Amino acid sequence: MTITIKDETFAGKILQEIQLHFQSSAVSVSEIISSRVRKEVENYNNKLPEYFNGLVEPTDAEKTLNGYKLKNRKLIDAEKQVYVALDAFQKNGFFVLIDNQQSESLEQQVELGDNTAISFIKLTPLVGG
Repeated sequence: MTITIKDETFAGKILQEIQLHFQSSAVSVSEIISSRVRKEVENYNNKLPEYFNGLVEPTDAEKTLNGYKLKNRKLIDAEKQVYVALDAFQKNGFFVLIDNQQSESLEQQVELGDNTAISFIKLTPLVGG
């Protein structure tokens, strides 16, 4: 099942979208966050562009209008990024809205459907690996 995940502002402006594929329609919030972060890191590591656009700011990166600019183009550690993202969710660094309902825990189970809407609303910059 393929789902489009959106980054949004509090006002509802869409900042970016990413498509994720899940083997099962029943997933946890933790799986949604982890899959999203791994996909962003995979996309970056495959191309090593000048800027990284993702949920978690990589270490040694500078925030710019175009995303996070790494001082040296290098591979990003996906597992470090996932750890930072999961920790930030638990500390309210960002919200995950599923069909406009705020997710409460990483263990929360979600039944994905064709029209499931998932949005991330970031509150503070997340710095990771």
